[in-house]
Amino acid sequence: METMDPPLAETRPESEPVLVEELGQNVNEIFVKVDELEKRLNEVEQFFSKTNKKQSNTSKASSVLKDKDKDKQLSSFRRRQQDASRREAAATKRMQDLMRQFYGLLRQHIFSHKWVEPFMQPVDVVGLKLDDYYEIIEKPMDFSTITNKLEAKDGTGYKNVREVCADVRLVFKNAMKYNDERNDFHVMAKTLLAKFEEKWLQLLPKVDEEDERRKREEAEAQFDMQLAQEVAHAKMARDLNTELDVVDKSLERMKEVVLQNCRKMSTEEKKALMTVLTQLSPEDLNKALLIVAQNNPNFQANGQEVDLDIDAQSESTLWKLKFFVKDLLQKQGKSPTSMGGNTITTTNTNINTNQNKRKKEINEAQPKPPQKRNKKA
Repeated sequence: METMDPPLAETRPESEPVLVEELGQNVNEIFVKVDELEKRLNEVEQFFSKTNKKQSNTSKASSVLKDKDKDKQLSSFRRRQQDASRREAAATKRMQDLMRQFYGLLRQHIFSHKWVEPFMQPVDVVGLKLDDYYEIIEKPMDFSTITNKLEAKDGTGYKNVREVCADVRLVFKNAMKYNDERNDFHVMAKTLLAKFEEKWLQLLPKVDEEDERRKREEAEAQFDMQLAQEVAHAKMARDLNTELDVVDKSLERMKEVVLQNCRKMSTEEKKALMTVLTQLSPEDLNKALLIVAQNNPNFQANGQEVDLDIDAQSESTLWKLKFFVKDLLQKQGKSPTSMGGNTITTTNTNINTNQNKRKKEINEAQPKPPQKRNKKA
């Protein structure tokens, strides 16, 4: 069978070159649009792929994100979003209160102690000729440094009370590490450390409570972020579906325009097309007849026998049929001559849509030749 590509009419109206140019421009625009949609689609697929993997590894997230809880969680998320700044400000205020209480603890029980003076300023390594000090002490610390960080307003200060507590302990542990147990500085540091730990235990329940509260709020914030991303990507997926529908409709419109501007099919081409149609299987033949019915509401495609007047069909219908059989044969890897079918007599053809049954009836009606018998010697 000859090529199926429908060349444009050799004689075009004056406006047709403009039409072809517009089609080419539309095709380029669609290619650009498809590339953009593909990138966005990949982003959505990658996001939900990662999300599903995380949910499978986290039972809590999996249970929270069940479909029946989505609306409830989303509503709660929106409420939390609205007062997120308020919650953050409240958490900051609570931490500042704890810092003030901790600083008060230091002033009342440590800074006022008679033995605290050696620990208020950095160790005078040069003046005391402590040549090995930095070899033994990895991170020097003193209370003037701690106080400066507590009072810092430029973001370089402590983020929470536990950081301050760690530096207070470091002051005393450095002294105990560098000085022998019988040394006065070691004894003073050990005594002050024990006193600090005693007072720290009084404040620790409030610190633990705030830590737990902070963890819950951070977990909620993380969940909110995940949910917000899911909502955004779900919306992106819906938008993609809408835009893909628009692209599909544009392609269909362009296809119709191309078909309407195809050249007229020759008589030989129509006969070749009818030959292939009658060679189709009943299932594929029904599909071909439905193509005819789409452009011809009066055409009955569901009967046992169908009269198809090929000359009465529009050019767009003929080319659609030609495209259909071309794609079908390419998918099946068959040539027209390799498929059995009915015999064509005219272009106004009676097609039996149950070809296999008809073949069987014809074969059974034909006389069978006598079987040869071998003569006995």
